[in-house]
Amino acid sequence: MDEGHEPDAPETILPVNVGNTRTSFCVASGDEREHLHAMPNEPVDALAGAILSHARGLPAGAPAVLATVNRPLSDRLLGALRQALGPDRALLLNDDVPIPVRHTLDESGALSVGQDRLLNALAAFEVIKQACVVIDAGTAVTVDFVDGEGVFHGGAIAPGARMMLRSLHEHASALPSIDLGRPDSIQSLEAGPFGRNTHQAMLNGAVFAVRGLARTLAERYAEFYEAYPQIIATGGDARLIFEGDDLIEAIVPDLTLRGIALAWGAYARAGGDA
Repeated sequence: MDEGHEPDAPETILPVNVGNTRTSFCVASGDEREHLHAMPNEPVDALAGAILSHARGLPAGAPAVLATVNRPLSDRLLGALRQALGPDRALLLNDDVPIPVRHTLDESGALSVGQDRLLNALAAFEVIKQACVVIDAGTAVTVDFVDGEGVFHGGAIAPGARMMLRSLHEHASALPSIDLGRPDSIQSLEAGPFGRNTHQAMLNGAVFAVRGLARTLAERYAEFYEAYPQIIATGGDARLIFEGDDLIEAIVPDLTLRGIALAWGAYARAGGDA
């Protein structure tokens, strides 16, 4: 290093993860993530305003980088951000910034895979540096496998617990509309394993459907891989569903945001080349 030359400051960005019903964002600088927020997607003006309030505190030129599984919403949000920040400071993954993840998906899968699944794979492998199963529990539940070289192999997509409860109410007239919560069978040993009323039976069904899905698929992936991979959970419902479940090594709520920051870092180090 030349005398008097200061090392480069950590690259700071505002990663934004646009989901089906909620959007999360934070300030990311190097390995640090601060001011984590999650908001409903609508009204989009309120969401854009909250993101912009964070962006105003960033260093000059630092971008907001969006990942999306909800393109109609993200297009509206991106338009508002670009109007306020300029087109060079509001970027969209895949369109503007590539996601550096190798995969074994077929042609159709490569075209349609959700950005969140690839970003979760990227971040999970960066954290543990070995094969892993990544469970994302939100509107949908995904259970995906990443091998020991960081290659994404795909996995499974299922209804999330809230979607299950809503579907039960909408398609079975005797079943009530209820909010997702931890069933008594998890909260209290004295309650026992049984749902002793309709509300508790529905919670048991939704929560343990997701837990059972994760466990069965993890076992299948381990059989294929001939070793038992570490299992990481993320997503808005991950803590509610999986906290205390001995299957899960770690619950990382901001895993997708970490993936966005990693994708941006690889892009920036390459000089902004796709």
